[in-house]
Amino acid sequence: MPSNTAAWIPAKRAKLKVKPAPYTPPGDNEIVVRNHAVAVNPVDWIIQVAGYLTFSWIKYPFVLGSDLAGEVVEVGKGVSRFKVGDRVLAHAVGAAPEVNKAAEGAFQTYTVALDHMAAPIPDALPYETAAVLPLGLSTAACGLFQKDHLALQHPTLAPKPTGKAVLIWGGATSVGCNAIQLAVAAGYEVITTASPKNFDYVRSLGASQVFDYNSKTVVQDVIEALKGKTIAGALAIGATSPGACLDVVHKCKGKKFVSMASFPISFNRLSGGPFTTLQFFALLAPRFLLATATLGVTARLRGIRTKAIFGSSLMLNEVSRVIYVDFLPKALATGAFVAAPKAVVVGEGLGAIQTAFDVQRKGMSAAKVVVALP
Repeated sequence: MPSNTAAWIPAKRAKLKVKPAPYTPPGDNEIVVRNHAVAVNPVDWIIQVAGYLTFSWIKYPFVLGSDLAGEVVEVGKGVSRFKVGDRVLAHAVGAAPEVNKAAEGAFQTYTVALDHMAAPIPDALPYETAAVLPLGLSTAACGLFQKDHLALQHPTLAPKPTGKAVLIWGGATSVGCNAIQLAVAAGYEVITTASPKNFDYVRSLGASQVFDYNSKTVVQDVIEALKGKTIAGALAIGATSPGACLDVVHKCKGKKFVSMASFPISFNRLSGGPFTTLQFFALLAPRFLLATATLGVTARLRGIRTKAIFGSSLMLNEVSRVIYVDFLPKALATGAFVAAPKAVVVGEGLGAIQTAFDVQRKGMSAAKVVVALP
């Protein structure tokens, strides 16, 4: 049996520690991946500094991480899509409340992954590049395609135009880069926002029009761009995006729904280290409650539905297979879908993951923090 090692979070608000971990064989419809690259998302360090408040179900010590790419080393009963030696990416769902298992976290040498939350990757696609995809892809897919969100038609390699437009606020983010490509592959026109330096980048992913989210007139500019069009809803990415999306959707013809991919407040104001319950209630709780209440009242008064996305929820419905089984393998192989945003490798080995947390926390633009695992 292989020897496993993990970057454990040993307790609430603790720094990661690299220690031995059990090697867990796959169960039915599961695979074990020997990880060669993992990526870091904001939710990882948010769990570290505030997990006892935001992910209270986690049992410590625990192994975090959602994004991985590597090689299949074992397959469980019922798995026919993969064989030992296959190169894959996978969305590790260990931190999901329905799972809550350290063995299924990404930040270790060997991760147990669900068969339907993994996809083969082309030989020419580096592991470090492939690792940027899973959580951003899954979150975008949840918001766009789940029946309890925008419920758009599904993506294909030969999409038929729907004649409708989707607003994606935050197009250069990890979720936004994937959402643009998925929406275009589903036959929708994409209107998005980004900083001017990323305009060409999001257009290269398929956005038809892009606006500066820092512009004082951005809401009105987007409304003007959508005049005469039927909107299929909005995907809000970023702490201030839901309010802007509500303003736009309110003035447009079409589906009155805003799917929210971010917390309504930013955690970046907190000090560099883990914070206490007192700090949370002093710094964040009032703003969180006010932002949530304001959004709820505004949406209700305008007749707009809103819902927050939990990025692993697609593992429980048909969208996981639509994306990871039916669409992504062929789309990556043909170049119809690209791994985005770009990977920024900040170190090698499990010991570099805590540093990667700190780098990600400072913010990234059209990029994602990745750690290589040789």
